Amino acid sequence: MTADLRAYTTELTGHGGDPIEVYAAVPEADGPHGSVVVIHHMPGFDEQTKEIVRKFAAFGYAAAMPNLYSREAPGASADDAAAAARALGGVPDPRLVGDVDAVASFLRSRPGSNGKVGVIGYCSGGRQSVLAACSLELDAAVDCYGAFVVVNPPAEHTLKVTALTEILPNLSCPMLGLFGAEDQYPSPEQTAQLAGALAAHDKSFEHHTFEGAGHAFFAVERPSYRPDAAVAGWTLIWDFFGRHLA
Repeated sequence: MTADLRAYTTELTGHGGDPIEVYAAVPEADGPHGSVVVIHHMPGFDEQTKEIVRKFAAFGYAAAMPNLYSREAPGASADDAAAAARALGGVPDPRLVGDVDAVASFLRSRPGSNGKVGVIGYCSGGRQSVLAACSLELDAAVDCYGAFVVVNPPAEHTLKVTALTEILPNLSCPMLGLFGAEDQYPSPEQTAQLAGALAAHDKSFEHHTFEGAGHAFFAVERPSYRPDAAVAGWTLIWDFFGRHLA
């Protein structure tokens, strides 16, 4: 781990030619180094997730996070932008894929890149990490308690998406899944279903379920935070990306 990094906000051309806000953090040390696209949770492009971007840079990865709500509420606070996106049912899947593709291309083209790019997402971003890895050529993917990967949301849910079961055979890279035993979406039954579906298609999927943890156990600012599960989860992430992005 190194404390020497540079963090900044920039603008890229995302899906459909739209300008999107991106928060990036890169190691000051010369490469080559791997890269990580960070997909924020449903609460949005907030300070807590920006800190995760910086954490990856501190551990030697170039990392960047697109503001998935750039179109709905440009310049708005994370809370207001998230509310606007929720009112519309969330981010359309094709747009998510296009935006992640733009950020991955940006990371690959950076001086010092070794050409390898992984993706990680939390909450709704966990599902979107799976979506991206099944839609793009990536080198590693991490799903942190992504809901609605193998089941559709309840009719009353604000997120209007569908399960990703049909595209799971297209997974392009090894995937790590980190889940809580006390979560409902995804429940242990749903994560077992995901593991079974990927095994049936001979895909590489390492998954871990933490007892005593529910949804959002990585979120240090929320009551759901579980330090033991989060520390163990980060250890698994460093090992996983170390094997696939080095």
